[in-house]
Amino acid sequence: MKNKVVVVGGGAAGMLAACAAAQRGLPVLLLERNGFLGKKLNITGKGRCNLTNDCTVEAALSQIPRNGRFLYGALSRFSPSRTKEYFEALGVPLKTERGERVFPESDRAKDVSGALIRSLKTLNVETVQARAAHIRLRDGAVSAVEDTSGSLHPASSVILATGGLSYPLTGSDGDGYRMAAELGHTVTPLGPSLVPLESPDPDCVEMKGLSLKNVAVRVADKSGKTVYRDFGELLFTHFGLSGPVILSASAHMRSFDKTEYTVSIDLKPALAPEALDERILRDFKEFSNRDFANSLDKLLPRAMIPVAVRRSGIPPDTKVHSVTREQRSGLAHLLKHFEIPVSGPRPVEEAVVTSGGISIKEVSPSTMESKLVPGLFFAGEILDVDGYTGGFNLQIAWATGHLAGSSAR
Repeated sequence: MKNKVVVVGGGAAGMLAACAAAQRGLPVLLLERNGFLGKKLNITGKGRCNLTNDCTVEAALSQIPRNGRFLYGALSRFSPSRTKEYFEALGVPLKTERGERVFPESDRAKDVSGALIRSLKTLNVETVQARAAHIRLRDGAVSAVEDTSGSLHPASSVILATGGLSYPLTGSDGDGYRMAAELGHTVTPLGPSLVPLESPDPDCVEMKGLSLKNVAVRVADKSGKTVYRDFGELLFTHFGLSGPVILSASAHMRSFDKTEYTVSIDLKPALAPEALDERILRDFKEFSNRDFANSLDKLLPRAMIPVAVRRSGIPPDTKVHSVTREQRSGLAHLLKHFEIPVSGPRPVEEAVVTSGGISIKEVSPSTMESKLVPGLFFAGEILDVDGYTGGFNLQIAWATGHLAGSSAR
């Protein structure tokens, strides 16, 4: 019997790679260790699946800070607009939200995975539940995939789409890196990206559970250089900071071994300092006989007030009518520059994606084939590329999966 294209990993990249190879008439075997396909895909975007971003190829490349140019060929052949067309053709109506993020109209990630699973069946892709252990070679080229039970699956090509280290409970625990390294591939240092941040500041613990919407965030290194700015939602936790704007910021904070970072939160981004001072003055006039500590209810969330009072340096029992102009100015500055020091990212297991992976120097950008091992291809998060939030990481998975599946033989 003719050897098959063996795809290792039934996630976003793996399923699309299997479909692309099968559409060319090749026999395809998909190995997935979980009992069902798309386990990680089903939890992306909080279960809603932000499957791409409605932007140009160049705009998408600008949102991939790590080795983005390597993906030019893959994204040109399977662009964000092509991704939209592909899934709508599979019967998944789509919608575009703020930031050009694209979601299924149903807000159900399982509709995306379900469409791919139906496509795999239509294309007669054989799916086997097994955990790949080793890739076997003959005369230096791939010849089979051996699973953990010792069974051999003869292969004309192997596409490794095993994911990274994030969300290990979904099966992404580094198997693909190990198998590639056994064949001589370089795995660049692995770490978390799009991940919550840890802070030594006890104020975070005091405010844990507090969510701030519509705040502006600036991240600076220890030299004061701005490395990131954004606007959105932030969450205080027992370990530090989380929320969409923090996950995005973390992708820009890649040098914890060389520098320190501070997150500065503008709690009132819609108000210039002068307008904010007027706002504070109005509140103080309304609560003129109250203690300072009891006069901030209209200005701040309740959980934040004790922290803000303490940071302001204004004695909490000061009557607001006696707060000086200088003290009021200091309070306004605090609200525009609420700083949280950051000590590092949370573990990679808590990251949305993994930073690092198979060195792109050893992979052909026009085919996703290994330059070291004929017949070995890579797709998705296993590669040393990662993007910001907004659908860009799934777009990487679709584009590289499609290119690998289109190039396998």
